[in-house]
Amino acid sequence: MNANQLINMIMRMVMRKLVNRGVNAGINRVSGGRGNGRNGGGGQNGQNGQNGQNGQTKQEVRRARQAAKAAQRMNKF
Repeated sequence: MNANQLINMIMRMVMRKLVNRGVNAGINRVSGGRGNGRNGGGGQNGQNGQNGQNGQTKQEVRRARQAAKAAQRMNKF
């Protein structure tokens, strides 16, 4: 591998991580997630008496992330 290929490979890895982190942060913000760390914790559950909806949105976020991962896998082929 020459230097150009190595630089491109490293830049792709860094950009992939940054884009994924930004997408995850956006999904958490739109879904009402309060955490700003990696684990998404630190928020208050049950604000405004919506305990059931909070659990439902977490499931929707989980499904969206799984769909995004499946789409990334399909793009490799």
